[in-house]
This record gives sequence, C-alpha cells and structure tokens, in this order.
Amino acid sequence: MNRNSLKENETSVPVIGIWGLVFIYILLCILTILLSERFFASILLDGRITDRLMLAVFFTIPAVLFIFLIISLVRLAQDFITRKTGRRFQARLLGYFTIILLFSAIPLVLVTALSTTEIMRFWRTLDMESTINYAQQFVIDAYSLRLEKAQQVADNTDFDRILDNQSTTFPDGLIAVQDFELSPLPASGMSGGGAEDEAQWTSVRFWGKADQALDAPPARFQGFVTRQKNRDIDVVRYLIAANNRTARLVTFDLGEGFDAMIDGFETQRAKFEALKTLNIQFKEILFFFYAVFFLPVALMTLIIAISFTKTITKPIVDLTEATRKVANGDFSISITAKKNDEFGILIRSFNTMVRDLEKTRNSLIKAETISIWRQMAVQLAHEIKNPLTPIKLSAERVLRRWQNAPEKTGEILESSMRSIIQEVEGLSNMLSEFRTLSRPTDPSLSNANVFERIEPLVASYRLSYPAIVFETGNIDCAAVVKIDERRLTQIITNLVVNSIDAINAAGGVQRIEIRTDMVKKQGSVFWRISITDTGKGIPPDAAEKIFTPYFTTKEAGTGLGLPIVERIVGDHGGAIWFNSSVNLGTTFFVDLPAA
Repeated sequence: MNRNSLKENETSVPVIGIWGLVFIYILLCILTILLSERFFASILLDGRITDRLMLAVFFTIPAVLFIFLIISLVRLAQDFITRKTGRRFQARLLGYFTIILLFSAIPLVLVTALSTTEIMRFWRTLDMESTINYAQQFVIDAYSLRLEKAQQVADNTDFDRILDNQSTTFPDGLIAVQDFELSPLPASGMSGGGAEDEAQWTSVRFWGKADQALDAPPARFQGFVTRQKNRDIDVVRYLIAANNRTARLVTFDLGEGFDAMIDGFETQRAKFEALKTLNIQFKEILFFFYAVFFLPVALMTLIIAISFTKTITKPIVDLTEATRKVANGDFSISITAKKNDEFGILIRSFNTMVRDLEKTRNSLIKAETISIWRQMAVQLAHEIKNPLTPIKLSAERVLRRWQNAPEKTGEILESSMRSIIQEVEGLSNMLSEFRTLSRPTDPSLSNANVFERIEPLVASYRLSYPAIVFETGNIDCAAVVKIDERRLTQIITNLVVNSIDAINAAGGVQRIEIRTDMVKKQGSVFWRISITDTGKGIPPDAAEKIFTPYFTTKEAGTGLGLPIVERIVGDHGGAIWFNSSVNLGTTFFVDLPAA
C-alpha cells in the first residue's frame, strides 16, 4: 500500500535557516566587538561620532536585519490570512519570546541610560576646565622659574673654573658647558666670500654629560636658545656670546620627563576638550549606541525566535494534519521524522499507531461486514420463509380438494391462486429491494427539477388519500438538484409513503407538508427537501435503528426502504436525517447538491 508522507518542506521555509541565523548572530557579535572599539575611541579621542563610512557599515547591519524581520512577519501574517495550521501556536511562542526579550532588555536599557545619565550629571559638576587651566598656569610658572634660575646661574657662575676642572661646587641644574671658537678654513678651502663664510665653529672645551655636546652653537645671539624637540630633550640652553669669534653654551636640566609631562598634559587637555564635546552630544551618542549595537541584537533575536517557532511547530503541525486525516478515515498517512529527539520518537510512535489502527480497522470492517451479511442472510431467510407458509398451505388446500372432490376444485382455485400470486409478488419486491441495497449504486447524474418530480406524485396521493392534506406551496420551482431523476422519485415516494402510514396509524384528518430551502454547507450549495407529517412519530428506542436494514415499526414493512433511501442520498453526495416527537409528528430532511 502506498502511504502518503508529510514532509518538512510542505510548510513554509524560513528566510534563513536556524543555523544560518546563529552564524550571522555570532558574526554580528564579533563585528560589534571589533567596531565598537573604534567607535568609542573615535568618540573619546576626537569628540565626534565616527566617520560616514563606518556610519554606513553600522546602520547597514540593523537595516538588513530589519528587512529580514519584516519578511518573516509578513510570512506569519500570510499564515493567518490563509488559516494555516499551527499559526496560533507559532504566534503564541513568538509572543513569549518577545515578552522575554522585553523583560530582559527594558531593565538593561533603563539601568544603562539612568546610570550613564548620572555619570554625566556628576561629570558636569566637576570643574575640570579650571583645574586644567590651573595646572597649565602652574606648568608655565614652573618653567618661568626654571628660566629665571638658569639666567641667574648663567650670569653669576665662573664657567672657566668649571671647564678647567678647578671648581668643586656646581650650580644646581647645570649639566653641561661648552665653548665654541670660530676658526678659519684651510687655504685649499678658500674660494672667496666673506670671512665668516670662510670659517667654521669648533668645540674647544666641554664639561658635562656627553650626550649634550653639540657640533656648533645653536644660535648667534646671546640669550636662551629656542628649544627643538629632538635636540633639547628635558633641557634648556643659554648662549653667552663673548665676541664674534667665541661663544659659550650653557645647558640646564628641566627635570627628567619634563617634555613627556608637557606632551602628556597637552594630550589630556585635548581629551578633555573631546569629553566636553561628548557631554554636549550625549543624547545623540546614547541613541546611536542603542541603534547600532543593541537594536541589531534585538532584531536578530526576534528573527531567530520566528525561525525557532517554525522549527518547534513543524512536527506539531504535521501531527495535527495527520491526526485530522486519520480522523477522516485516511490511514495511509505517514510523517517523515528526520530527528532523533523527543519529537522524532513521537512521530515514529504515531506512524506505528496509525499502521496498527489501519490493521485493526480492516479487521473490524471485515468482521462487521461478515456480521452484517450474516444478519441480513438470517433476516432474508426469515422474510422468505414467512410467505412460503401461506403459499404451501394454499397449494396443499387445492391439492386436497382435487384429491377428495375434484368437481369442487374451482371453488377454492381462484382464491388460492390469488394468495399464491400475492405472496410471490411480495417475495419479488423484497428481493428487488435487497438487490438494490446490496449492490453499489452507479448514479446517472442529471439536473432534476424537484417541483416537477414531486407534484405528479402528490397529485396521485391526493386522490387516494382525501383525508390527508398535502401542502406543496413552499416548494421552490427553481430547485434543481444533481441526481438521477428515477432515484429522486424513489426517495420522495418512500418518504411520503412512510408519512402516510404514520398518519393512518394516528387516525383523524392530518397533513403532510413538503418544502424546499437553499442552504450552504462547507462552501457548497444544497437544496434541502423537508417532508413533515403530523403522524404518530418515531419512538426514541427506534430512532437509533431507523436506518438499519430489516428494522421496521410497521407490521407489513420489510425494513429496507429507509436504508435504501440513505444509500441513494449518500451516493449522490447528500445527507439525510430526521426530527421526531411521539404523537406530534416527524420531519425528514434530505440535502442534495444544487445543480
């Protein structure tokens, strides 16, 4: 037996698979960490939000994720529009994920925003600018004092004793003294020009740290020498020009790390200026932070949640669809299980259960069929045996008369033959009805007008039963159904005859009403034929067996009329049922597809 399979690709596929989303999520986290360092460095060092290129990169990530989220939500909305199975459960799971995300994110956002606001508020209370200005003034004053002290040392110190190594005491801060002399160039190097151009400076005496020695005086005029960054590290130089041909360079120590301290001070001052700008743009920066770093994580979480809900609901939807088909009698269904988790075990157990149910159903159907045919055979044998007795008695009566008084046989011959013929006709009708019930119906569908088929039948009954009022005024002349016209006549005849028998049993002047109504069921249009009588009604204990073959409440009934009607109606895609109250009457309803 071919088994239908519910495969995973029958449901809508997420935009990105769950593992693809996890990979993108991890990549997003790594990218956020890498870019966030540059982001904060740009803000804290330069006092500005990052450049346009990085802005484009930052906002491209949440924009792309937002598009994926919209696509996922649109697909979920389409599932609701098409009433797809599992949509409510998926929406409920997504709602739970969203609530958890909000419960996790809202406190974090609030705490971050409030704490950052308090930090910035405290920052505003600090008068760092005045402190930096005081520090800058202090540095300037200290530098000026160093210059004044160097000036005093240069004016009051006997450097000749120091250079000749005759001095045992050295001024504080003095680290080098160097004498220069302007000497003429050799004769071979003379080529015209001024005397100063034809001479060069040479160092004639030096005292102090060797790394402070220079090849030539750094200036021409007496006074402090302009400091150069790579040459005058942590020192200040003072030039004493004795005349145009000699010069003395005095080097004073500013303290170890003086230049590094000045550079660091300038760097910190630049950072403070950047923080002042950050203080002004704090709201924009905070919004940018959430938009760039927090929003993508939230969007990715929602996208993963939607994909995860589809993964969760997929086996549940398959089980629901399969259960519905099994409930409708389709035991050939089978669900493909691709995982070995609890859902996979449940699906395989379901498939095993369906196969077992199919075997059990087939066994029950076979046993029920045998039982029904056995009961029908017993009932049919009983129904055949009943008329055989009067037939046998009539034949024996004629035979005995023929044997005992042949001349008087004619007196009983006619009545006996009529009795035999009547019983044989009853047997023939009963066998014909049994044949109709037992063999499959092959309906020849045509468009049958209900009014045109009912009215001639009712007209004949009106003549035969004048005590019964037949009401047909509510039969719609436009009521046309898809059914074999002969079968429609058979249905109406059987139901009307049953109503007449019920009224005759009740006695008195009664009525039978036949009407039609158009109804819509499961998207299809039907004509409903209702036949109402005011007869004795159907007892509750008989109502459950009314469509059972060979069950009848009439003395001369065969019990095959209503089962045949039910069979004909079902074969033509219709339905039949009834409402009845004892001593009040019965209404039979027949729904047949509209043409």
